[in-house]
Amino acid sequence: MSFEEDDRVVLSDKHSEFDGETGTITQTMESMFGDVTYTISFEDGQETGVPEDALESAPDDADTDEA
Repeated sequence: MSFEEDDRVVLSDKHSEFDGETGTITQTMESMFGDVTYTISFEDGQETGVPEDALESAPDDADTDEA
């Protein structure tokens, strides 16, 4: 599954401080080999160079307006 900018996704990367968090794709980048990586923006920062297999679509009911 490919993702587009502004998609809400959940990051699954045990080495990331944002593992398990929901964020928004802010940029997609394609390498000369056709591999796509993403920049994900979270409430407390961003993660760059995220491969597609480390992402899953966020549930539609994901809370986007935390108090």
